[in-house]
Amino acid sequence: MDKVDQRILSLLGQDARMSVAVMARKLGMARSTLQTRIERMERDDVIAGYTVRLGDAAARGRLRATILLTLEPRAQPAVLARLKATPEVQSAHTTSGRFDLMVHVAADTASALDKVLDIIGETDGVKSSESLIHLSTRIDRTV
Repeated sequence: MDKVDQRILSLLGQDARMSVAVMARKLGMARSTLQTRIERMERDDVIAGYTVRLGDAAARGRLRATILLTLEPRAQPAVLARLKATPEVQSAHTTSGRFDLMVHVAADTASALDKVLDIIGETDGVKSSESLIHLSTRIDRTV
Protein backbone atom coordinates (compact mmCIF):
# COMPACT_ATOMS: atom_id res chain seq x y z
CA MET A 1 0.00 0.00 0.00
CA ASP A 2 1.47 3.34 -1.05
CA LYS A 3 0.64 6.99 -0.32
CA VAL A 4 -1.98 7.10 -3.10
CA ASP A 5 -3.79 4.11 -1.56
CA GLN A 6 -3.68 5.87 1.81
CA ARG A 7 -5.20 9.00 0.26
CA ILE A 8 -7.94 6.87 -1.34
CA LEU A 9 -8.71 5.28 2.04
CA SER A 10 -8.78 8.70 3.67
CA LEU A 11 -11.34 9.98 1.15
CA LEU A 12 -13.44 6.82 1.53
CA GLY A 13 -13.26 7.24 5.29
CA GLN A 14 -14.65 10.76 4.98
CA ASP A 15 -17.41 9.74 2.55
CA ALA A 16 -17.68 6.13 1.38
CA ARG A 17 -20.47 7.18 -1.00
CA MET A 18 -18.24 9.56 -2.93
CA SER A 19 -18.38 8.69 -6.61
CA VAL A 20 -15.28 7.34 -8.31
CA ALA A 21 -15.39 10.28 -10.73
CA VAL A 22 -15.36 12.88 -7.92
CA MET A 23 -12.66 11.01 -6.03
CA ALA A 24 -10.51 10.71 -9.17
CA ARG A 25 -10.78 14.48 -9.70
CA LYS A 26 -9.77 15.16 -6.08
CA LEU A 27 -6.79 12.81 -6.44
CA GLY A 28 -5.83 14.03 -9.91
CA MET A 29 -5.92 10.58 -11.48
CA ALA A 30 -7.84 8.72 -14.16
CA ARG A 31 -11.14 7.21 -13.10
CA SER A 32 -10.14 3.79 -14.45
CA THR A 33 -6.86 3.86 -12.50
CA LEU A 34 -8.70 4.73 -9.31
CA GLN A 35 -11.28 1.99 -9.90
CA THR A 36 -8.49 -0.55 -10.43
CA ARG A 37 -6.78 0.50 -7.18
CA ILE A 38 -10.05 0.25 -5.21
CA GLU A 39 -10.78 -3.19 -6.66
CA ARG A 40 -7.26 -4.34 -5.76
CA MET A 41 -7.65 -3.11 -2.18
CA GLU A 42 -11.00 -4.91 -1.92
CA ARG A 43 -9.49 -8.12 -3.33
CA ASP A 44 -6.46 -7.87 -0.98
CA ASP A 45 -8.78 -7.34 2.01
CA VAL A 46 -7.44 -3.84 2.64
CA ILE A 47 -11.03 -2.66 2.16
CA ALA A 48 -13.26 -5.19 3.92
CA GLY A 49 -16.53 -3.42 3.17
CA TYR A 50 -18.46 -0.18 3.26
CA THR A 51 -20.70 0.88 6.10
CA VAL A 52 -22.68 3.69 7.61
CA ARG A 53 -21.10 5.78 10.36
CA LEU A 54 -23.85 7.24 12.52
CA GLY A 55 -23.84 10.96 13.11
CA ASP A 56 -24.73 12.86 16.25
CA ALA A 57 -28.45 12.86 15.42
CA ALA A 58 -28.60 9.05 15.35
CA ALA A 59 -26.33 8.63 18.36
CA ARG A 60 -28.21 11.24 20.41
CA GLY A 61 -29.63 9.64 23.50
CA ARG A 62 -27.46 6.51 23.21
CA LEU A 63 -24.99 5.85 25.97
CA ARG A 64 -21.64 4.48 24.89
CA ALA A 65 -19.01 2.85 27.02
CA THR A 66 -15.68 1.07 26.79
CA ILE A 67 -15.30 -1.91 29.06
CA LEU A 68 -11.80 -3.15 29.86
CA LEU A 69 -11.78 -6.85 30.77
CA THR A 70 -9.28 -9.07 32.51
CA LEU A 71 -9.96 -12.73 31.73
CA GLU A 72 -9.20 -16.05 33.34
CA PRO A 73 -6.61 -18.11 31.43
CA ARG A 74 -8.03 -19.76 28.29
CA ALA A 75 -11.45 -18.09 28.79
CA GLN A 76 -11.30 -15.81 25.75
CA PRO A 77 -13.28 -18.04 23.30
CA ALA A 78 -16.20 -18.45 25.73
CA VAL A 79 -16.20 -14.77 26.68
CA LEU A 80 -16.14 -13.72 23.01
CA ALA A 81 -19.06 -16.06 22.28
CA ARG A 82 -21.07 -14.34 25.04
CA LEU A 83 -20.10 -10.89 23.76
CA LYS A 84 -21.17 -11.81 20.20
CA ALA A 85 -24.58 -12.84 21.58
CA THR A 86 -25.04 -9.45 23.27
CA PRO A 87 -26.50 -6.99 20.73
CA GLU A 88 -25.27 -3.89 22.55
CA VAL A 89 -21.66 -4.96 22.00
CA GLN A 90 -20.37 -3.07 18.98
CA SER A 91 -16.76 -4.28 18.92
CA ALA A 92 -14.19 -6.14 20.97
CA HIS A 93 -10.41 -5.89 20.66
CA THR A 94 -7.58 -7.81 22.24
CA THR A 95 -5.09 -5.55 23.96
CA SER A 96 -1.63 -5.53 25.42
CA GLY A 97 -1.00 -4.48 29.00
CA ARG A 98 -3.02 -5.31 32.08
CA PHE A 99 -6.35 -5.83 30.26
CA ASP A 100 -7.12 -8.67 27.87
CA LEU A 101 -10.09 -7.21 25.96
CA MET A 102 -11.46 -3.75 25.20
CA VAL A 103 -15.19 -3.89 24.49
CA HIS A 104 -17.26 -1.03 23.02
CA VAL A 105 -20.97 -1.05 23.84
CA ALA A 106 -23.95 1.24 23.20
CA ALA A 107 -27.35 1.26 24.92
CA ASP A 108 -30.47 3.41 24.77
CA THR A 109 -30.82 4.05 28.51
CA ALA A 110 -28.71 4.05 31.65
CA SER A 111 -30.57 1.02 32.96
CA ALA A 112 -29.98 -0.86 29.70
CA LEU A 113 -26.28 0.00 29.86
CA ASP A 114 -26.19 -1.13 33.50
CA LYS A 115 -27.77 -4.44 32.48
CA VAL A 116 -25.16 -4.96 29.74
CA LEU A 117 -22.36 -4.20 32.21
CA ASP A 118 -23.85 -6.79 34.59
CA ILE A 119 -24.14 -9.40 31.83
CA ILE A 120 -20.52 -8.90 30.82
CA GLY A 121 -19.22 -8.75 34.39
CA GLU A 122 -21.05 -11.98 35.32
CA THR A 123 -19.80 -13.90 32.28
CA ASP A 124 -17.82 -17.01 33.20
CA GLY A 125 -14.15 -16.33 32.60
CA VAL A 126 -14.29 -12.58 33.30
CA LYS A 127 -11.98 -11.95 36.24
CA SER A 128 -12.50 -8.17 36.43
CA SER A 129 -13.87 -5.25 34.46
CA GLU A 130 -13.47 -1.50 34.36
CA SER A 131 -16.04 0.67 32.58
CA LEU A 132 -15.48 4.03 30.95
CA ILE A 133 -18.61 5.96 29.91
CA HIS A 134 -18.10 8.04 26.74
CA LEU A 135 -19.15 11.65 27.24
CA SER A 136 -18.39 13.29 23.89
CA THR A 137 -16.37 12.61 20.75
CA ARG A 138 -13.64 15.17 20.20
CA ILE A 139 -11.80 13.47 17.33
CA ASP A 140 -13.00 10.64 15.10
CA ARG A 141 -10.68 9.55 12.30
CA THR A 142 -12.19 6.11 11.97
CA VAL A 143 -11.42 4.66 8.57
